[in-house]
Amino acid sequence: MRVSVNHSGGPGAASEPVRRATMRDVAALSGVSIKTVSRVINGVPSVSEELRDRVTRAIARLDFQPNLAASSLRRTDGATRQIALLLEDVANPFSATLSRAVEDAAREHGTLVLAGSLDEDPQRERELVRAATLHRVDGILLVPAGPDHGYLHREIRNGTPVVFADRPPRGLAADAVLSANAEGARRAVLHLADHGHTEIAFLGDGHRISTAVERLAGYRAALAERGLPERPGRAVWDLSDPRSAAEAVAAMLDSDDPPTALFTAQNLVTIGAIRTLQARGLHGEVAVVGFDDFPMADLLMPRVTVVAQDVAGIGALAVRRLFERIAGDTSPPREERVPTALVVRGSGEIPPAAGRWSGAGGSAPR
Repeated sequence: MRVSVNHSGGPGAASEPVRRATMRDVAALSGVSIKTVSRVINGVPSVSEELRDRVTRAIARLDFQPNLAASSLRRTDGATRQIALLLEDVANPFSATLSRAVEDAAREHGTLVLAGSLDEDPQRERELVRAATLHRVDGILLVPAGPDHGYLHREIRNGTPVVFADRPPRGLAADAVLSANAEGARRAVLHLADHGHTEIAFLGDGHRISTAVERLAGYRAALAERGLPERPGRAVWDLSDPRSAAEAVAAMLDSDDPPTALFTAQNLVTIGAIRTLQARGLHGEVAVVGFDDFPMADLLMPRVTVVAQDVAGIGALAVRRLFERIAGDTSPPREERVPTALVVRGSGEIPPAAGRWSGAGGSAPR
């Protein structure tokens, strides 16, 4: 039972830590065996209603909290009712939406989601995977940061299913649920070309990130389809945040041959690009289509045209696959692609300016 001892007896004196009630305490108070308490906690139906009520009242009186990690070791299936969700950055809109979809689905399975941010750090990925397995999670849903996932062979052999979301595994055969990145990027660039643009720039995420590589491929496919050349310096990546994207767009605008349209291949890149265009008064002159929607994209002027991923759909499909693996599915790993949608709002429909502006001179078209 909970006991607090005040050695000095005086008001405000420090107390020793309160001891948590144990199953033995619950059993003593309710007058039943520890085994009966365990059966009540685990929902075993063979316990009589009278005994269940006695144990439930004792649990409430003692504010007893069962040790789920310990009790999982006694379950016949060994389940902890916990899964790990390891993603890029929980503060990113994409990651937040994915996390919520996974949490909603996991709740239906009575499962807790332990989430962590990888910050595009392969070492941190390995550390958090290790921490998750030490907590005996039932499975791992991973948006990977590292270039090689062969280290997960051991975890999978030891019975921890792993499903990849947003980015595919490398060096490992595993389930993956991904967006149709190349096709979404291709549609975005074709959309800009269909509105008269021939000078279209690409601004992307890290060059080692599979989604960035696929979106660049889609950009290039659209240029080839329209017979447009890819000019030197027109494709820039390794833009990790709005600031680096803003600087890249400023450099393009200051060049001798500035683009008339931008395809920004990640939501934070889109935000940075728009900041520069607004600062120079060019947000009504340079067309923009971004990959990934983001909060308030429909409130800016002009409203931002985007290739929207079905992030909630990716999360729901990936976690469903994970629970199938947890339940014992041993079928071969498979990759599933979730379609994107072009959301037309205004920024991607701006036609090319009649003339070019002076990038160094600021905002005035000439």
